[in-house]
Amino acid sequence: MIKCSVYQTAAVFLFLVLASASLPAQQSKPSIPDEATVAPEGTHVATEQTPSAATNTDALRKATQNPVASLISVPVQSNNNFGVSPGNRTQNVLNIQPVVPIDLSRNWNLIIRWITPIVWQPLPNQPSTPETGVYGLGDMQPTFFLVPKNTGKLIWGGGPILQLPTATNKALGQGKLGIGPSVVLLTQPGPWTIGALANNVWSVAGSGGRPVVNQFLLQYFINYNLKKGWYLTTAPILTANWRAGNGNTWTVPFGGGAGRIMKLGFQPVNLSATFYGNGVYPTGTSSWNMRLQIAFLFPKLTKEQEMMMMQQRLNQMKQQQAKPK
Repeated sequence: MIKCSVYQTAAVFLFLVLASASLPAQQSKPSIPDEATVAPEGTHVATEQTPSAATNTDALRKATQNPVASLISVPVQSNNNFGVSPGNRTQNVLNIQPVVPIDLSRNWNLIIRWITPIVWQPLPNQPSTPETGVYGLGDMQPTFFLVPKNTGKLIWGGGPILQLPTATNKALGQGKLGIGPSVVLLTQPGPWTIGALANNVWSVAGSGGRPVVNQFLLQYFINYNLKKGWYLTTAPILTANWRAGNGNTWTVPFGGGAGRIMKLGFQPVNLSATFYGNGVYPTGTSSWNMRLQIAFLFPKLTKEQEMMMMQQRLNQMKQQQAKPK
């Protein structure tokens, strides 16, 4: 069931990407120019009729590429694994990972990044028998980044990451409460975003019958921003299970893809599709991965800007009603 949902998500995502170029531009009356509805940077996505808003698109695009930006976003990410050796099956995961900034003080923000995985885990089966599996909630991973508001050219943040034993089935999680440090560093010169995020989790409590957890994650990311909201990206996730042996410690992928900041109606979204081949990976796991994502973006608007956007939407509805059928 969830396996089908993962691939349905992929199909919907690809449809949105392909359809984005043909979406009709939002129209408005000359008395309320489209650029005027959301004046501050990072709160508007340009259309073909409003090229002067491109600078705002750039600001929003850079904010989405910054894991510790002061921007509320709700990414929904489908991770599909392929190229598994015969007789082995690997899980597919749908991650819902909202990012919420909290204003702590004049100098500091707290960025909460909460990963909630919904997992399909195939179970071992005999040859010539139907594939079976389990699906449900996996182990949640909240991260809490303390981020200075004035960082200069080098943006950084750090804090604890937790692993919560929330899996609804033994096959979907590790059964351990874990904790460790997490840190992120990045810079954004010109059209580039270059950085890395790293953490290590150790188990501190949980089922005594489950293996001890000691695992490392490193995600470096390089984005190059193009025109009209498009960008090129590579953001592979390297992992290490320090307790594994026999050459099964590391997973090291290589690859990349593309994405675009755009609007679905009045909702800014970030769409991306990336493909990675695993140069190094544990026995019985997949050799390559497809990652599809749609992130819903919620820039902070003033009351005046919200009223202007509502007025623009009302004008558009009136125009649609006035069109001859």
